[in-house]
Amino acid sequence: MSDAIVRPFSIRALLEDSARYVVPMYQRNYAWGEGEITQLLQDVLDYQSKKNIEGTNQTYYIGTLVVYARADSTFEVIDGQQRFTTLSLLAIWLKNQKNGAVDMSWYRDLNLGFESRLVSRQTFERLWQGAEPYCLRGNTFNEGLVNGFELIGKALSELGLIGTKLMTFCEYLFKHVQISRIEVPKDTDLNHFFEAMNNRGEQLEKHEVVKARMMEVLNRIPEVETRRQNIYVLGRVWDACANMEQYIQYGFTPAERHSLFGENDWGQFLPQDFDHLCNLLPSSCRANSEFKTEDSVPTGKHGRTLLDILHDDTLDVVKNVEQESAGSERFNSVINFSNFLLHVLRLVSRGPANTEGVPLDDKQLIDQFELRVMQQADPVAAVQRFTYALLKTKYLFDQFIIKREFAGGKDAWSLKRLHWYSKDSVSYINTFDDNDGGFRGINRRILMLLSAFHVSTPTLVYKHWLNGALRYLFDNFNPENPVRADAYLGYLECQAQRFVFQRFLAPGELASYYQMIYGDLSILPQIVVNEQWREMVQSKLCYGHIENNFVFNFLDYLLWVNERGKNENSDPVINFFEFTFRSSVEHFSPQHPMDGYKTVERVALNSFGNLCLISHSKNSRLSNFQPQQKLEHFEASLGNGQIDSLKLLSMIELMKARGRWQEAEIAEHQDKMIDILAESLRHLSSFQTTGSL
Repeated sequence: MSDAIVRPFSIRALLEDSARYVVPMYQRNYAWGEGEITQLLQDVLDYQSKKNIEGTNQTYYIGTLVVYARADSTFEVIDGQQRFTTLSLLAIWLKNQKNGAVDMSWYRDLNLGFESRLVSRQTFERLWQGAEPYCLRGNTFNEGLVNGFELIGKALSELGLIGTKLMTFCEYLFKHVQISRIEVPKDTDLNHFFEAMNNRGEQLEKHEVVKARMMEVLNRIPEVETRRQNIYVLGRVWDACANMEQYIQYGFTPAERHSLFGENDWGQFLPQDFDHLCNLLPSSCRANSEFKTEDSVPTGKHGRTLLDILHDDTLDVVKNVEQESAGSERFNSVINFSNFLLHVLRLVSRGPANTEGVPLDDKQLIDQFELRVMQQADPVAAVQRFTYALLKTKYLFDQFIIKREFAGGKDAWSLKRLHWYSKDSVSYINTFDDNDGGFRGINRRILMLLSAFHVSTPTLVYKHWLNGALRYLFDNFNPENPVRADAYLGYLECQAQRFVFQRFLAPGELASYYQMIYGDLSILPQIVVNEQWREMVQSKLCYGHIENNFVFNFLDYLLWVNERGKNENSDPVINFFEFTFRSSVEHFSPQHPMDGYKTVERVALNSFGNLCLISHSKNSRLSNFQPQQKLEHFEASLGNGQIDSLKLLSMIELMKARGRWQEAEIAEHQDKMIDILAESLRHLSSFQTTGSL
């Protein structure tokens, strides 16, 4: 594309551009969900606060829009349609807000269309005209576009972008965020272009840059053998950890697994520090011809690119590690490698409790490693310290953090560790409860709470729950003191309670995540359960005021624990319940009932007692139905042993017992749910007083 025309646009300039853009038929439908939309808005929000040396806003480059100029003067969107469509939906959402907080008078026309997709065009146009999403249901409208429109409002609310904050955000978004429109040459063979796009070599990723910079630091070590061994260990550990879908043991040879993770076990962690790790993981080529002579080993970075360092033969590491039954296609990680690196960096580079520590956002990956590793007084020691921590944390992650497991044609959450039985037999077994059948016992309880945390945070960045779990594991694990299931569960439950009661439902100033994870818990404000507290909680749990869906998921966890505690042979629906990515807050008694039905009193309508968490697709289909009609739908799911939410199950049971769902039932259910939360809060107060589990 050397002849391509590249033109930068501000987001406002793109959206009010007089040129027409069309998404061709060969492109897939709009498919962004909550994770992608929230991530886009979060990225812009992060850069909004940055200033250049003159003290003015920094420009944020949001990516590229690749187009082809057709003969009719329209631009065919080749790449970037998901981002362009999301920005258009955001502008439409802002334009339709009745309070007019953001001036959108400049947005006078839609300049993005969909070729040969009448349903998509009609949906886009109706949204532009101000139609409410609940009116755009059924086969005559594009569900993906309607869902995206609704999720934009939800994401803005959850990011706190309301009122003046929203105005400031939009001022930055439309003026200081840029996208580069790349117009491919008119003689471009589009079929060949797509093939090239799908097979092109990828740019050097940020984590590869960090690896190269760390190798460069170790390359300054004057002693040849020490330098070679340090670089070898860093390379081996880095490559073993980089595959987040694979258990760490499979990043090493069988002999190394016995050495690092226990002879005839593979479930222990034996290295005590970086020096010990070097002894346990010796280079098999320390003194032979694999390495160049000392004279040929570069000792500085001058004149060398990052790729030079990564590809330097003197820095070579073993690449042909046996994979065996590595499980790479069996397990799916809750986080990617770049973001995982920041969690490890935060563990080894802790700041005061009144700060936020290392930001858990991979956009800052290179900058944070430069600041906290490469620019330290002793960068070699900092690299060594991080390398050891990376291996230890990945081991703990694989042993004690959930994964999504695909086995036997099904997928489910799992909490498993790798265990060696013999040279011919290695398998994955529950981390705790060796004899547990899978649905009872403490292993299941830990799995349920971890999955409740995870589904409440769909983006890869800012997974504070994961950082808290890793902090506990990192600080409390050593080879002589294995992690106790009851203590780990106790910590996770207290972390959940802190997040809920000292942030999402806090009566006053919100506690910071960093304070709740790394600070002195005894200085956090005490919370007293009384009528004033209950009134405050009710106000924070009203529709539109709920800060985080974890409130719903934590309540479901408490309901699950309580029901199973009452009855060993509890309802199979409760036994087999699992947390899924449900992102829509549903009014059980609808906000916009069908013709002929009345809406319940407004306070009751928007109260917590009338709300539940369900999947976005179900919310789209059921939102206008009466409770009785919804009951019929959910009873079909219950017949298959499934339910979206245990809070919803409680609502269904109360409705069936009373024969109706009106203000009295809504109030009764709400009181019951707040009682359950209050009972949980008492345990948190006890923990903060004693400081132990």
